[in-house]
Amino acid sequence: MKLLLLHADELEYEATTETPVAEELDGVERTGGIEEALVAFVAVESGDEEDPENVAEGGVREIESVAGDLGVDIVALYPYAHLSSDLSSPEVAIDVLDEMETSLSSRYGVTRAPFGWYKAFRISVKGHPLAELSREVTPVGSEESEEAVTSEFYVLEGGESLSAEEYGAEGEFRFLVDHELGVSGDTGEEPPHVALMKEKRIADYEPLSDAGHLRWYPRGRFIRDLLSSYVDELVVGYGGMPVETPLMYDLGNRAVREHAAKFGEKQYRFESGNREMMLRFAQCFGMFSIWRDSHLDASHFPVKTYERGQSFRREQRGEIVGLKRSRSFWMPDLHTATRDAEEARRCFEEQLDLCLSTREALETDYEAVFRCTRDFYDENEGWVKKTASKVGKPVLLEVLSDRKHYWTVKADLAVIDALGRPIENPTVQIDVESSERFDIEAYDEGEPFRPVILHCSPTGSLLRMMCSLLENAAKAEELGEKPSYPVWLSPTQVRVLPVADRNLEYAERIVEEVEAPGFRCDLDDRSGSLGRKIRTAESDWVPYICIVGDDEEREGNLSLRIRATGEERAVKLQELLDIIEEETAGHRRLPLPLPRRLSRRPGFA
Repeated sequence: MKLLLLHADELEYEATTETPVAEELDGVERTGGIEEALVAFVAVESGDEEDPENVAEGGVREIESVAGDLGVDIVALYPYAHLSSDLSSPEVAIDVLDEMETSLSSRYGVTRAPFGWYKAFRISVKGHPLAELSREVTPVGSEESEEAVTSEFYVLEGGESLSAEEYGAEGEFRFLVDHELGVSGDTGEEPPHVALMKEKRIADYEPLSDAGHLRWYPRGRFIRDLLSSYVDELVVGYGGMPVETPLMYDLGNRAVREHAAKFGEKQYRFESGNREMMLRFAQCFGMFSIWRDSHLDASHFPVKTYERGQSFRREQRGEIVGLKRSRSFWMPDLHTATRDAEEARRCFEEQLDLCLSTREALETDYEAVFRCTRDFYDENEGWVKKTASKVGKPVLLEVLSDRKHYWTVKADLAVIDALGRPIENPTVQIDVESSERFDIEAYDEGEPFRPVILHCSPTGSLLRMMCSLLENAAKAEELGEKPSYPVWLSPTQVRVLPVADRNLEYAERIVEEVEAPGFRCDLDDRSGSLGRKIRTAESDWVPYICIVGDDEEREGNLSLRIRATGEERAVKLQELLDIIEEETAGHRRLPLPLPRRLSRRPGFA
């Protein structure tokens, strides 16, 4: 909530024209005038929906404090949307104003201007130091909400639960533990992937859009699309049924509004006709709406629906960091409706396995945090330890004194970036709130029951997955290794370099042979030295470079340079194809995203 507090000689106002969200003037004066009063211009914000009562109480405390300093006994509450660009829903704003009016009326003479009306007003403000003050009230600003939930941290290892503060964490796990315990601070240094995403023509910030929105170049769009195909096949193979849902939702709906309040100010809100809408920050809304309108029988369970689509979170400008944290992103989202807590735990284990299975394909590793409420942990300690052991390494456990989110247990897997900071990637959670909130019912022999819901993203945001790939490449370079993508994800898997123009025809035939099985191959046909062409291929992280000159053409060979090992040797074409076949087995083959000849490629900025 934003407050502008003015000590006024007088205020006069008149409500002239109602807007689409105007409240009924039942008990609220259309016109008003007061003298010698504290005028509180009020804007209730989206983040206030997390705890409207707490915000109303905080607003009253601020007004009472200033009114006491000024010695006034008259207060005017004046809704004023222009104080904020991130407003709450009209229903919440009116409730907060009503609650503030009721609370203040026990001590002050209170006038409240109507909400949602265009108003003409005239105000005369005094000229002393306390006559113009601004205040901000947030749901988490009160001592009560700050102290309501506390965390204890442990390390789970070999079936034992050890104090995280005393555990001697090593390697990348130490970075995760220090981050969660608040030991390591953020220096504000830009992670290496931001420069790499621009240098490698993956993506860049779009100056014509809102902050935190990216333009995607062909290589970046290709990698994102191939990652999308990979996770789609992974989830559908697990039994996820693909659906598609809208990008925007009506905040006038109670369930949408309450769920959206969990993310507070991180929402894109706008008006459409006479309705206040928001862009989704996850696929929950539409998925739960589908379930609510479906006939779900116990014999159908577990019910798994899946969507991989674009979502939006209005991160603060200072929080926006390349692919790690942006305002627009693509999230693979699997939701599972289960019959009961036992089935939910079983699906949790399966989906954790699904998340961990991505390590091999993405050539990465994760550090893990399990989070659960104290009640859940006390009732399921053995299960938590057994499930955490699937990670195959020490796991950090956060036990919360009470539940403050919709979940009772979740697992978060993170890649550690080149600066030692976690990048949250895959996650799986058990949700005990949403079936009630969205009125989802299923039936067991005619008897209704509320399903227990799981949320799972086997890779996390595709952007963060790409961020992790680039950060891993940066770490490899620090160790003196050559940075690279997994071969199956490389936009160009093979590049053919003719030594001279006379070798171009042979080089073209090689490219066609490599393309025939579906591998991505291009040709550096530009003029210039062979050394320059090799440097370009190295800069593009091409895993296999084939040099063809007079000797290779005469003998029917290729001079092969293998990026991963640094090996150089003469091979037959079939040997090269066999190598790539082994490296890419089981992965979809998409065509080259750029013109085959480098001479025909534009120089993207």
